[in-house]
Amino acid sequence: MLTWKEIINFTIKGNPTPDKRVEKTEDAWKEILTPEQFRITRQKGTEPPHSGALCSIYDEGQYNCVCCGTPLFDSTIKFSSGTGWPSFTQPIKPNAIKYERDTAYGMVRVEVMCNTCDAHLGHVFSDGPEPSGLRYCINSESMVLEK
Repeated sequence: MLTWKEIINFTIKGNPTPDKRVEKTEDAWKEILTPEQFRITRQKGTEPPHSGALCSIYDEGQYNCVCCGTPLFDSTIKFSSGTGWPSFTQPIKPNAIKYERDTAYGMVRVEVMCNTCDAHLGHVFSDGPEPSGLRYCINSESMVLEK
């Protein structure tokens, strides 16, 4: 189980090695993504709170990257955070997620991305439920639920 300390270490010392890498040109991403998916995943956008299709869905399955299909989160670790975005306590595998320090908008946060294709997913915070205390706050548009 990942801890906040390990996540901070990833932002300082480097991320875990992904199982594979997927790289495409901007035009190639535009061909396979909707304009909103492209804006969020490739341009580091965000969706308005409570607007994402996956916010209130708790069906069994796994949440995969909308860009490359990499498994990111399992439905068993999804929880209702009240923030308006799908929230998870752990990634499906420690090397599924890439972490970077984000100082945009006058805040210090930890951005989370797909470690396979660098798609922006959202952010992780240290105010989640036990036992990990982590809250991965993820844009619905960056994932697909595979039931």
